Amino acid sequence: MNDCLFCKIVAGEIPAKIVYEDEQVIAFEDINPQAPEHLLIIPRRHIACLADAKPEDAALLGHIQYVIAELSRSRKFAEPGFRVVNNCNADGGQEVGHIHYHLLAGRKMEWPPG
Repeated sequence: MNDCLFCKIVAGEIPAKIVYEDEQVIAFEDINPQAPEHLLIIPRRHIACLADAKPEDAALLGHIQYVIAELSRSRKFAEPGFRVVNNCNADGGQEVGHIHYHLLAGRKMEWPPG
């Protein structure tokens, strides 16, 4: 996707504070953090949103969940807790058309979220 912000981060065309990467995913700090710890976890491969996931994406989506768990442990917020958010399409609050997960921690999360 030529105009996708996150694809440009994956390609190294736009800088990001990357905290984790492997052959399938990248995790980086959100530029507008909503919590003391606010990371975005994205697949390297473009998938517009969760509603566009296909059966062949199941392993990748599971890997993203595993990476989130590893990040929570390595950054020492697994025990006090964290929140994972995925917004899908406009009414769901998605602003960038590339599937991504917000990992929020470092403060008590409220419910309902809004």
